[in-house]
Amino acid sequence: MNFRINCIFVGILFCTGFLFSQERTVTPLDSVYLTDSKLKEYSTGRDVLTLSDSILRQNRALLTNTLNFNTPIYFKENGLGMVSSPSFRGTTASQTAVLWNGININSQFNGQLDFNTINTGAYSEISVRGGGGSVVYGTGAIGGSVHLNTTLSFEKLQEHNLFLQYGSYNTRDARYHFKLGTDQWSLNLALSRNSSNNDYEYPNGGENLNGQFENTALNVGLGFKINNKNSIRIFSEIFDGERHFSLIRASETATKYQDLNSKNLLEWESRFGDFTSITRVAYLDEYYKYFGNLNYDSFTFGRAKTFIAKYDLSYSVADNVTLNTVLTNTNTTGEGSSLGENDRNIFAAALLMKHQLGSDFKYELGFRKEATANYESPFLFSVGATKDFSEFFSLNVNASRNFRIPTYNDLYWSSAGNPDLLPEKSLQGQLGAVFNYNSLRLTITGYYNSVTDMIRWLPGSDGVWRPVNEDEVQIYGLESGLNWSKTFKNKHRFSLNATYAYTISENKETGYQLIYVPFHKATAGLNYNYKRLHTNLQFLYVGAVFTRSDNNSRYNLDAYTVGNFSLGYRLGKSEQFELGGRINNFLDAEYQSVENRWMPGRNYTMYLNFKL
Repeated sequence: MNFRINCIFVGILFCTGFLFSQERTVTPLDSVYLTDSKLKEYSTGRDVLTLSDSILRQNRALLTNTLNFNTPIYFKENGLGMVSSPSFRGTTASQTAVLWNGININSQFNGQLDFNTINTGAYSEISVRGGGGSVVYGTGAIGGSVHLNTTLSFEKLQEHNLFLQYGSYNTRDARYHFKLGTDQWSLNLALSRNSSNNDYEYPNGGENLNGQFENTALNVGLGFKINNKNSIRIFSEIFDGERHFSLIRASETATKYQDLNSKNLLEWESRFGDFTSITRVAYLDEYYKYFGNLNYDSFTFGRAKTFIAKYDLSYSVADNVTLNTVLTNTNTTGEGSSLGENDRNIFAAALLMKHQLGSDFKYELGFRKEATANYESPFLFSVGATKDFSEFFSLNVNASRNFRIPTYNDLYWSSAGNPDLLPEKSLQGQLGAVFNYNSLRLTITGYYNSVTDMIRWLPGSDGVWRPVNEDEVQIYGLESGLNWSKTFKNKHRFSLNATYAYTISENKETGYQLIYVPFHKATAGLNYNYKRLHTNLQFLYVGAVFTRSDNNSRYNLDAYTVGNFSLGYRLGKSEQFELGGRINNFLDAEYQSVENRWMPGRNYTMYLNFKL
């Protein structure tokens, strides 16, 4: 009944916006459209790191590698291409939200996203925003958020980009990107395929057994301008992947995992006078099979179907003041081998405001409340401000309350789920400084985050593990980013990108650092271009991590440094071809980010990039 009422309410607002659109003058729609507009409009008081398509091509196809070498996020990876989970600002894997064109796509089953099930070749742009974002993006946005976006260009163009790569361990990577558009409609299509035998050698002489994987992703964006005040956009993605899980010992049973995920989003934007109305309808289908023994056809499975209705109404009160209301209804039906079949409906209402005071100061406010029968949702807020003291120096501040809801596994796991769980809650603040001088940009951000009611699975008196609201964690640290570029004599172009993160994430009761959270992580990327020649040098440093909750240093994973080098040369009259190669881990470092899960040593790839 609540679901029907909420849908009717959204529908009424939809129709009201349509009626208004018949009466007011309009502002022409933008020529380049990013559906996740909130990323730019409501990130006051924080820094957003955006990775361009050229950076994406400089890394392996899977998202883990791209973010690991270019952002402060730490990843624990069960071997190359295997299960990969993030720790963003010292939080757990399920406390990082992942947004696809503004829609939260964290798993309904475990609350997190496996970053090795995302192929970067399917997206136009990938952005990373540190700090809480639950007011805008909902559950999980505690440590930060990762944004996967498809852009639409309403301008006359036709572009083809084909990227082919082959490397060690029979690794194959193909990415095709096609853009076609006019001033009235736009098409963005991305197709990617990645596979590998993944049979690299271990430092102790063994081999990565049963580690092969393959995946295919198709992402399509289509937009059409009906007139100067109305436009329709459709986004759709399919990901089909299969992985065999690497064995620690040859005597272990070989397993594999298959997943088929689809995402679909329909948008109608209407502008009328000082109002902008956007109605969104989305359908997400998450489906996996786990084969516990490759010698048998039997498997366990899970499937979640999610319907989202979202109404976004923005009103320009004045040239420098904007109000924004967002109403969202999310209905999920989930089933699985150990879950049975369960429904969950969540209605959320958010109010946002941004205000520009003069040319050097702006601030924003945000509030959100959710209603559901499955748990008691907290009242969320966010406040942020930025002050420019000069063209060289600015300060920003942000504070927020955020949360993560219990997952399907937490609530409904057979004989172990806990329907009385509370959402995890977070209260955090950050202060940052930005320095700009010529072509150099330096950002420094300090933050504090208190997380309560953290969900842990603990053994009960009957020996059965069940989820409970147990831990309280305090997190504080420092993040910094450096960007610099310079051209000498119109021939030699250098650019440098670097990040550093210092993180304390400790259990309030014991004072121990959480496992798999390094105190130090740093990245650096140096690019050099001379005429048709291009080189890139990457470094990743990760400090030692604890693997035991009592911080017993005997079981620490050692710090490591990994370096990659690439060299490319552009061919053709218009330089539409680029032929090149890469040396991955050229230092031949022996390292692991998860205990007993070694990563590959020195290995090689060759690539061809064709642009038309």
